[in-house]
Amino acid sequence: QVHLAESGGGLVQPGESLSLSCAASGSIFSVYAMGWYRQAPGKERELVATIDRDGRINYADSVKGRFTISRAYAKNTVYLQMNSLKPDDTAVYYCASFPPGTNRPLHWGQGTQVTVSS
Repeated sequence: QVHLAESGGGLVQPGESLSLSCAASGSIFSVYAMGWYRQAPGKERELVATIDRDGRINYADSVKGRFTISRAYAKNTVYLQMNSLKPDDTAVYYCASFPPGTNRPLHWGQGTQVTVSS
C-alpha cells in the first residue's frame, strides 16, 4: 500500500515563498520518479515539476527559475520550494509518483491548498 501525504500549503502574499513536502510510505520511493501537479479552480490539472530517481528534473515553463523540486531518500520525502509566488500560482498542489518507464502518475496525494493573495 502506497500513501503520499502532502503538507506545507497556506496563504501567502505575492512575492513570498512557501515550501511543500510530500512524505511517501511504502517501498516505491527509491525507484519511482516523483512530481508535483497543481489544479486551479476551473482549470485542468497541470504538471509543475518532476524528479526521477537519478535526480533528473523537469519544470513547467511557468515555474522555471522560481520553483525548486528536490528529494531526500533518507526521509522518503519530495519537496517543492516555491519562491516569488504569484496569484496565478494559486491552486491545490498534488504530489504524485511515477513507476519506472512511464510518465503517467500512479499514486496521488490528497492535495494541499496554496493561495497567493494580497
